[in-house]
Amino acid sequence: MRKYLSYILRFLIIAAILAAVFYYVRLAPITVSVLAVKQGPVEAEVMGAGTLTAHTRATISPKIQGRLVELMVDQNDTVTEGQLLARLDDPDLREQQAIAKANLEAAHAAYERAQADQKRAGAVTVQAKLEYDRQSQLRAKQVVSESTLDKSRELLQVAEAEEARAAAAVTEAQKQIVAAERTLDYQNAKLADTSIYSPFDGLITRRDRDIGDIVVPGASIFQLISTKDIWVSAWVDESLMATVRPGQKARIVFRSEPGKDYAGPVIRVSPEVDRETREFLVDVAPEELPQRWAVGQRAEVFIMTGKKDNVVRIPSKMIRWRDGRAGVMVNESGKATWRNLELGMMGRESVEVTNGLAENDAVIMASEAQAKKLQLGRRVVIAR
Repeated sequence: MRKYLSYILRFLIIAAILAAVFYYVRLAPITVSVLAVKQGPVEAEVMGAGTLTAHTRATISPKIQGRLVELMVDQNDTVTEGQLLARLDDPDLREQQAIAKANLEAAHAAYERAQADQKRAGAVTVQAKLEYDRQSQLRAKQVVSESTLDKSRELLQVAEAEEARAAAAVTEAQKQIVAAERTLDYQNAKLADTSIYSPFDGLITRRDRDIGDIVVPGASIFQLISTKDIWVSAWVDESLMATVRPGQKARIVFRSEPGKDYAGPVIRVSPEVDRETREFLVDVAPEELPQRWAVGQRAEVFIMTGKKDNVVRIPSKMIRWRDGRAGVMVNESGKATWRNLELGMMGRESVEVTNGLAENDAVIMASEAQAKKLQLGRRVVIAR
């Protein structure tokens, strides 16, 4: 008899334990936190990953071949428009400039000599003309012979020819001056090309040559960017193209400062989509840059494409998915109840609920794991 009583007692103890476990797991109220649904604004954003780029940049290179003899700036230096950046070796060019100056001086001297010859030839012509007129008058009076008049005429013709020749020499001397001036201008320009100046205000991001290097036209000495036009160029999926346009507000999050937002407008939207990634490029100009920044650093861009005020909204992180439908658990009369939701505008932290929730509904704040344990109809107690 005692043996049977012992079995019965053990059975009752086990049953009591199982009943307690069942009650705790299935029936006992669960303490939960809830969020009262409120109305407020929702801002829709489009995200794109990109890099910091310089809209205006230049490769500083020489116009002529030469040896670098001086570098006035280095990487990370800020420069101003017209500032001297580098110089090339120039003795040969200075010698050619001196020769060109001497040639110009010689051309001016030749021009002055030609002018003097022209004046002399003009005077001879005048004298020959006077002599010819005098001989013509004497011949008319039969004082001199015809041969004497012919000789006077010949001397006048020779004098006129010499005057014409002198005039041509003056014209030639003028052209020689023009040619010498242009040659000097050319040599001056080549000499000036040995000094390399900054084309705009900016920052030297890279130095590619050292003193003593031989450089040729097109060879990079420095890389220069304008700090006035620093953009973030972000790639955005083509499906969002209709929502993005210039002038929209955006926020930029640099990988180097993930906890800080930098504001800036959309400057340009590319009309071309990459054939492989199916993304298009959006340029955003940050109104402020991090204290430490570098061209090429990565950043995420969030473009505000729309905004709604006074709509029913909940935090995006509270949305749960079941059977492909969005929903949340709500507290109805002390019991957990599932609500299917219809969602509207998706914001950075909040999402619009167009159907399924009303203002002041109590949404149970539970993690995904907690939500799975929270059975429908389970009694809940709101944490105080």
